[in-house]
Amino acid sequence: MARAAMATTEAELPPTPPGERHLILVDGSGYIFRAFHALPPMTRPDGTHVNAVFGFTQMLTQFLQKHVGTHIAVVFDAGRMTFRNTIYAGYKAHRPEAPPELIPQFILIREATDAVGVARIELDGYEADDLIATYARAFTEEGGRVTIVSSDKDLMQLVRDDVEMLDPIKQKPIRAPEVFEKFGVEPRLVADVQALAGDATDNVPGVPGIGVKTAAALLAEFGDLEGLLAGAHTIKQPKRREALMENAELARISKRLVLLDDDAPMPLAIEAMVARSPDPAALEFFLRTQGFRSLLARLGFGEAALHPAARRDSTPMPEAPAEAPPFGPYETVTDLDTLGRWIAEAKAAGIMALDTETDSLDSLRAALSGISLATRPGRACYIPLRHGAVAQDMLSAPAPTQISPEAALAALKPLLEDPSVLKVLQNAKYDLEVLARPENGAIAVAPIDDTMVISYAMEAGRYGHGMDELSQRHLGHTPITYDSVTGTGRARIPFAEVPLDKATAYAAEDADVTLRLWHVLKPRLRAEQTLALYEQVDRRIIGVLQAMETTGIKVDGAELARIGEDFAQRLVTMEARIHTLAGKPFNVGSPKQLGEILFDELKLPGGKKGKAGAWGTDVTVLEDLAAQGIDLARAVLDWRQIAKLKSTYVDGLQAQLDPRTGRVHTNYSLANTSTGRLASTEPNLQNIPVRSEEGQRIRAAFVAEPGHVLLAADYSQIELRLLAHLADVPTLREAFARGEDIHSRTASEIFGIPAGQVDKEARRRAKTINFGIIYGMSAFGLAGRLGITAGEARGIIDAYFGQYPGIRDCMERLKAEAREHGYVRTSFGKKLWIAEIGSRDPQRRAGAERAAINAPFQGGAAEVIKRAMVRLPRALREAGLGARMLLQVHDELVFEVPDAELEATSMIVKRIMETVAELRVPLAVDIGAGRSWSDAH
Repeated sequence: MARAAMATTEAELPPTPPGERHLILVDGSGYIFRAFHALPPMTRPDGTHVNAVFGFTQMLTQFLQKHVGTHIAVVFDAGRMTFRNTIYAGYKAHRPEAPPELIPQFILIREATDAVGVARIELDGYEADDLIATYARAFTEEGGRVTIVSSDKDLMQLVRDDVEMLDPIKQKPIRAPEVFEKFGVEPRLVADVQALAGDATDNVPGVPGIGVKTAAALLAEFGDLEGLLAGAHTIKQPKRREALMENAELARISKRLVLLDDDAPMPLAIEAMVARSPDPAALEFFLRTQGFRSLLARLGFGEAALHPAARRDSTPMPEAPAEAPPFGPYETVTDLDTLGRWIAEAKAAGIMALDTETDSLDSLRAALSGISLATRPGRACYIPLRHGAVAQDMLSAPAPTQISPEAALAALKPLLEDPSVLKVLQNAKYDLEVLARPENGAIAVAPIDDTMVISYAMEAGRYGHGMDELSQRHLGHTPITYDSVTGTGRARIPFAEVPLDKATAYAAEDADVTLRLWHVLKPRLRAEQTLALYEQVDRRIIGVLQAMETTGIKVDGAELARIGEDFAQRLVTMEARIHTLAGKPFNVGSPKQLGEILFDELKLPGGKKGKAGAWGTDVTVLEDLAAQGIDLARAVLDWRQIAKLKSTYVDGLQAQLDPRTGRVHTNYSLANTSTGRLASTEPNLQNIPVRSEEGQRIRAAFVAEPGHVLLAADYSQIELRLLAHLADVPTLREAFARGEDIHSRTASEIFGIPAGQVDKEARRRAKTINFGIIYGMSAFGLAGRLGITAGEARGIIDAYFGQYPGIRDCMERLKAEAREHGYVRTSFGKKLWIAEIGSRDPQRRAGAERAAINAPFQGGAAEVIKRAMVRLPRALREAGLGARMLLQVHDELVFEVPDAELEATSMIVKRIMETVAELRVPLAVDIGAGRSWSDAH
């Protein structure tokens, strides 16, 4: 899989330079609750629950093996009541009590911290976050640097040059850019954003109607919370102005609640936190007392089942709870005889996990470094293939002993293609594409299961489905990071240069984890009622997408260059006009220079300076000016549009063009969206503009090979058809059955216009309403789209639901389903989890309800086209046709078809796509063909 390359986004803590002081502060609560919820119940023989203790100890010991500081401490909450409860009685009032089975584990977790030799800190009346803030301030004032191990958003206000955070799940650093990405402001203003937006989890009230994005925009305009409250009376939007003016004191109280106290008492001296090794006897005694055999083995204490008489103390050892085999040690396979034994073992088992190690995320260009196999949990190996090649070339150093790639792949090919042995992979499409390449043996791996896709089939939208996250969630195990074996930054080495012992530990663990995940996740498919969907669609589409990505689509590089030249010339002409309108030349791409022209020199109204002192010139500012008739603002907006098209869709496509094939090869992500839709990346071919003239010109550069045409097959109004199906609206069903124009029919019925007299404007409004309803659009949103008042928009929506009451009932049913279960289902039974549907924040909850309304339609459309995609290749082959499916763009499929087979191919494509699902309304597909993608529309 692509985990090696994907892990380049992860970051181990950089080593502490000699002489530098580095304090690591671990947020104990984050570890505790993550461990408790990730692991199944586990008890000692005396009945004490220990799953959170086990997970906490495992995470902390693994962290200590990988991250080194001069000082370290785990910081705990001492109790629920703090000084904040005297400020606001409702603070954290809604938080539930800890589960009964977790409460006895708190004291054991503190004992675990002591046992591994780490200082621990807690103080009555203060939250752990306050203590972290205090020690971070004190330590940096002494010239040291601090790393806070937590993903808690409240702690992000502490980030600065000498204080960073480390996300313990993603192992990613959180610095100022990551804070800005989450909150839209620099760290010093995080508390101001939280004071405005509030926090439903901690019952921080905030200002009603103000969310994070709005808060960030307001602070960018007014500087900080007090500046905003002082200038609230100048805000144009009446509701926002009134909310801020009426709730100013509530905002100030909220800031006192969220602002961390960095001057709390320090219950432990900083020097008491100096990093030290644990006392082996104390650690072993603690682990044996809890019965943690796998941790005993991993930490080198020998036989986990050591007889009590052989121990250093006479305390009776309890019976250890049954545990899974340890992760490692694993075997490095460097000769064909050993490889033969592993192949025989895999055949006998009938199931194996498989993983590849490469040097790139691009599966069509990545060099294969090695392959790992697992035949049962805890039993895995790594087969290096090209290790040491770089060092050998550069230093004439001998390469490590290993099997030649040709010999190893030839030996593995029969096993990997054996239909009687199931191959389990994580993100299988990547490995399949790597192994299918001729230089890697042209191996057609089958049959397969994909743990990423299995997880996604059950829990789309609930959490991520990468291997590391799934391992932590379902196995309670944090895999070795890529950075820890290859290094980071300039010190990073290619995986093929990693010493074989480290490479084996990392790569074989991947296969081991994948097989363990399969044993946990695959049995759940039937219980979750998603087995049929996985087997019939999700698993089968992996090979379909592999073929599409490998084929790619041809691009006329010369035409793309001509478009780029034309865009460049247009930009020059546009710049000249902009300079004339401005009265002087300047860098149009510089927001700072543009702001000075607009507001300093031309003295235009409405300018606002940001915190850095520069005038704001974003699209909202320019559109406001353009609406006032300012030609310069409109000209700059037009220039920006062409500049973005050129950089993103012309220059970007040219960079992605494969010189070997003259084609671009996109990558389809199977498990990245919450609705089940595929996502296209590198390059993204799903976001090329459709309706604009410039977008059509770019699509014209996508062409068929000589003797072929491109065929585009597009589902017509599929989401509206799913709405008519789910809501069972008789009039809509009738309109679709008759092939009527649904928007004209809607306009006629809700506006009371005779069917033959609906004009373009009425149809446009009806179309906006039809699609807006699917997306849960409010009266305010509809008013903005139609340019009418909110009252008029409310009247239109009421008329719509009055005409189609089944739609309102359907929407309410979906919201209720999401609130009750946390998810909604598509027409085909797929669960789509809705984040924040239980939020106490009305704004977030309303957004979640809109998502719950839309998800079955987007998700259902995604499933319909996926079903077509898995059936079409076989149908075309059986008909003896040579068409190849190239692209999926939302509701559209693009094929490359031999000229002589266009009619026959069109008939099959249309038939399969229109009959792939049985709905209460017919599916309709529009077919077009031409030499280019643009001509096919």
